[in-house]
Amino acid sequence: MDVNSSIAENFSLTRGGPFYRLVSIFGFVKSERYQVVKRALLGIVLCWFPLLVLTVTQGLVVGTKVRVPFLLDYAVHVRFLIALPILVLAESAIDGRWRTIVLEFLRSGLVDQNNTASYESIIEKVTRLRDSAPPELAMLGLAYLAPLLLGRTDLLMGGITNWHAVHAGELSMAGWWFRVVSAPLFRFLLLRWLWRMFLWTLFIWSVSRIKLHLVATHADLAAGLGFLSEGQKAYSPIVFAGGAVIAGSVLNAIRYEGQTLSSLKIPMIAYGVLAVVVLVVPLLSVAPVLLKTKRKALRDYGGLVTKHNQLFEAKWIDEIGPERESILGNQDPSSLSSLGNSFAVVRQMRTVPIDKPTLVTLALAAALPMVLVLLLVTPANAVVHAVLKMLG
Repeated sequence: MDVNSSIAENFSLTRGGPFYRLVSIFGFVKSERYQVVKRALLGIVLCWFPLLVLTVTQGLVVGTKVRVPFLLDYAVHVRFLIALPILVLAESAIDGRWRTIVLEFLRSGLVDQNNTASYESIIEKVTRLRDSAPPELAMLGLAYLAPLLLGRTDLLMGGITNWHAVHAGELSMAGWWFRVVSAPLFRFLLLRWLWRMFLWTLFIWSVSRIKLHLVATHADLAAGLGFLSEGQKAYSPIVFAGGAVIAGSVLNAIRYEGQTLSSLKIPMIAYGVLAVVVLVVPLLSVAPVLLKTKRKALRDYGGLVTKHNQLFEAKWIDEIGPERESILGNQDPSSLSSLGNSFAVVRQMRTVPIDKPTLVTLALAAALPMVLVLLLVTPANAVVHAVLKMLG
């Protein structure tokens, strides 16, 4: 039976927090598509357009004044014209997917009427954390301190003159804007997604601790929690955005630093693996309860199968009991098969509710920008030869 909850229906991990309230002053927080586009355009206007104007002012947009003028810096354009808009545009779709999953716990009966109050309490706890100021202030501070803590974090070419500096060690006006506004804002947007992922993980973990009506024989092979995998698949645009940033850096390194794809394959592969692993981690939070459910079901169904099979054998094989019936058309073989199938489903049950399509989707999202880099830096005749070789 469906359980209605206005708290669950209004669940959101993006519509809240100090930054959200700040942006709301300018009317950029409505969920309609055109409002989302306006927010993405605002990001471009703040992060990319001033760099264009300032490099034009100082003659660093094109030409030979520096080795890497602004318009030929692949990394900066990919970061602010592709990745940044995706980070903003993805909010509405991903938040909608999260809300659907939150409601599914109620609609599917996993959370019944007796546990609704506990479920709503978890939602309210996560919402309070979403609206808390200290985490966002810490993210903002980290966005500015990252270069000091981690060293070279921006995708700049070391030892190569570029639009960031007029002279060695002297930042250009665009370089200052990049350092003070553009790069920190981009890092802040990335960190906010990591914070939301933490909140989502906390939500899933907390829900797994209340009494859920899990069914080990569920066809999704995850006791009814298979739908959680869809929430992680929704992250594919964010994975693609991160891959695009890496790809822009790789293009710069190949074009201006003499690097090769072979020398850069480790960071590219590492990103793809890390992106998939990070997005599987939230689902590990329900592994203990699924493992417990599977173990109990194996004992219960195992005992039931044993008892049923003993009775079946006694009746039809050993011919113990009343006058023997005809096995043709009898329901006993059917029940034997059904019970055996149920036990097989329990044995196949996964303890982490992630499916192959989700893993493939995330891996493709991470790999696609790298494939585009491969096509851009590989001579056309080599690409044609490779394709013909695969077809032949």
